[in-house]
Amino acid sequence: MNMLLAVALGGAVGAVLRYKITVWSAAALGAGFPYGTLFVNVVGAFAMGVVVQWLAARGGVDPALKAMVTTGLLGALTTFSTFSLDAFGLATRGQMGLAAFYVAASVVLSLVALVAGMVLVKGGLP
Repeated sequence: MNMLLAVALGGAVGAVLRYKITVWSAAALGAGFPYGTLFVNVVGAFAMGVVVQWLAARGGVDPALKAMVTTGLLGALTTFSTFSLDAFGLATRGQMGLAAFYVAASVVLSLVALVAGMVLVKGGLP
């Protein structure tokens, strides 16, 4: 498969998933906190850990498939630009404590989720 097409297809799926999750979470939990972005960033980091470790263990995986899932799907699902906009929005509304919590929770939980995904696949720390 063509590399650009693979990334574009994965990106389309990831972007739609992110949009649907963000809309659903705002409706279900309220729009006062970016729950959807936090969720996709943490879940996406976990999925990235699983995928990267699984692909490393398998070897010989089509580079286009790897790019479709990592750069395309997970890259579009987890987006630092949305994270930055959400944090800035909280800060500009005067919610500095909530903005700081959101930034810290996003970074720490995403790193923990990434390692957890790798541990899940590998059976131990990398």
